Amino acid sequence: MKAIVVREFGEPEVMKVEDVELAQPTGKQVLVKIEAAGVNPVDTYLRTGIHAHAPNLPYTPGKDGAGTVAAVGPDVTKWNIGDRVYTANSLTGTYAEYCLCNEVDLGRLPENTSFEQGSGIWTPYATAYRALFQKAGLKAGETVLIHGASGGVGLAAVQWAVGVRTLLSASSDSKTVVIGTASSDAGKQLILNNGADAVFDHTDEDHLGEIREFTEGRGVDVIIEMLANVNLERDFEAIAMFGRIVIVGNRGSLNFTPRLAMTNETTIYGMSLFNSSQDARDEIHAAIFDGLTNGELSPVVSQTFSLEDSPAAHKAVIESHTLGKIVLVP
Repeated sequence: MKAIVVREFGEPEVMKVEDVELAQPTGKQVLVKIEAAGVNPVDTYLRTGIHAHAPNLPYTPGKDGAGTVAAVGPDVTKWNIGDRVYTANSLTGTYAEYCLCNEVDLGRLPENTSFEQGSGIWTPYATAYRALFQKAGLKAGETVLIHGASGGVGLAAVQWAVGVRTLLSASSDSKTVVIGTASSDAGKQLILNNGADAVFDHTDEDHLGEIREFTEGRGVDVIIEMLANVNLERDFEAIAMFGRIVIVGNRGSLNFTPRLAMTNETTIYGMSLFNSSQDARDEIHAAIFDGLTNGELSPVVSQTFSLEDSPAAHKAVIESHTLGKIVLVP
């Protein structure tokens, strides 16, 4: 089969297509025929070798993908050949025609969701769910600000927040308010099209002050932070008293004034999907299936690339103006 193989850490060009042996599942392993693979910013960090979870060389990138079950190990009980699935991890990498996964690292893909959409499910939607609910504990009547809301994780967070808004607000007189930021007109429109109450341009120096004004001076209860090294200290211009900030993304260091957190008694959470327990992941899988089935979740695919064009896909995924999900099609 064809697969991307990385034999040295470095720039996107270290990813090469090679012919590799097709592995067969054993025990509780499942072989998935990959119809589409999701490209995530974390894939680019792992490729450089500087990530805390950097893989051993050589390796095939990719944790996210979607396709059909091609074979199952003798101890598999949950999946059958032909089942439509998405991957939540991979033993052999999803940037390939086939990949091996553990039985517990697959989710069921509803018929109303395409394989391209399915390949963009796990990392963005699980990350957004964990940030909003398992970390920040978003409650009825609260206001949430999602930075970079037109990207993969950001748009997933908007859909989660909007999708559960009615449920969260059902027992409250206050409406849960969803705010996003983006830099392009297309990105801002995409966020509004997905149900956000308001959107602001994060390239505008005064956008955090404008967000506070939008909340009538109160500020937002929850901030989902995609670029902490740039935004974290300034987030306190918009955070409400006793607010929570969840750091999802970061690309450097910053000078930080701890008194800002003391003054508002703000809680700052760091999170990594790698650290989630199996119980937490099972909860997310169930929520994803329900959300996809009832239409509350609808992954947006922005660009598709071939395996040979994986370097271009890695360059595209770290560009701030990317809208929705970038996908590889073997």
